[in-house]
Amino acid sequence: MTHQPSAASFAGFETRALSPSIGAEIHGLDLSRDLDDHTVAEVRRALLTYKVIFFREQDITRAQHIAFARRFGELEIHPATPKSQPDPEVLHIAHGPDSRGKENAWHSDVTWRETPSLGSILRAIELPPVGGDTLFCDMYAAYDSLSPAMKDWVCSLSAVHDIARVFAGRLGKDRDELHAKFPPMTHPVVRTHPETGRRALYVNTAFTDHIVGLSRKESDWLLAHLYAQATVPEHQCRFVWRPNSIAFWDNRSSQHYAASDYFPQVRRMERVTIAGDRPFFDAAR
Repeated sequence: MTHQPSAASFAGFETRALSPSIGAEIHGLDLSRDLDDHTVAEVRRALLTYKVIFFREQDITRAQHIAFARRFGELEIHPATPKSQPDPEVLHIAHGPDSRGKENAWHSDVTWRETPSLGSILRAIELPPVGGDTLFCDMYAAYDSLSPAMKDWVCSLSAVHDIARVFAGRLGKDRDELHAKFPPMTHPVVRTHPETGRRALYVNTAFTDHIVGLSRKESDWLLAHLYAQATVPEHQCRFVWRPNSIAFWDNRSSQHYAASDYFPQVRRMERVTIAGDRPFFDAAR
């Protein structure tokens, strides 16, 4: 059964849903100000309800971006961030005439970590005149759409997630070198959300390498079927970026796809990522 986001109100701001399943714009908050604990708790509740929330007209500094993210947990540093960079918590994602966008695949961030991220907060710095939207998918709905027999099967399975699938080439590093610091990690194919208790598909085209215990042919077939659930429009919303827009998504219950349709125009973004916990499946929840 598919659950639609609650229509409950939130103290201190208004929400406007982008789709019946996932995504809402938050209106009435100024992220340049210090938010009190109750407001932060309400923002977190909105995130859990909608899986991804969006803020418009937020002319904030990099320091304010980092400070807002810290209200939701410890921050992680991505291995693609240069060691000499000030503010190492910020991942710069920039493309233009010399670089086509490479984030145009359905994925959840850093699932190759032992403790993948709770959420990511992305801020628009420079945008193309048109294009460069980001799509988001409700991975609760992706799980809910499976047949009962398929649900039973995939809930019993685990999959290996590997950083080298994407970042060996991007970072110019040998797979063994990457694996020495970030060894492949095994996570459940269906993840129980630690805060909502709901089940979400937790495999993605970017970082999932194979399903444990299946032959490569069997694994590829099943993963292709599970990946396809993220491509269903009824599970999605699409965000059109404008200057000073911010997206905050829950990596435990959603996936995203950055449309790379703007080449050779420039698109520059900055992302701060909140550390999470180890994925688990709880059959009782």
